[in-house]
Amino acid sequence: MKIENPFESGHIKNYILLYASVVIIMILFFFASTLFQEDTKKIEKKSFNTKVPELKKPQAANKKTSVKEKKFKLLQTNY
Repeated sequence: MKIENPFESGHIKNYILLYASVVIIMILFFFASTLFQEDTKKIEKKSFNTKVPELKKPQAANKKTSVKEKKFKLLQTNY
């Protein structure tokens, strides 16, 4: 198999056409993306509520205190 010089065999023209077509496609995508950029400018910015709500004091009379039983029984001696 003999390696041919791409400049002499005419393959360089194919490489240049491929490169040029990729560059043209990238430019077209860039222009297409800038056309739709105006739609994103119309989005309104959201404002957050900065007022701190007042917390209600819990009523101690209404709370029922219940004693929870332990889930695990501890051993009397340590090993």
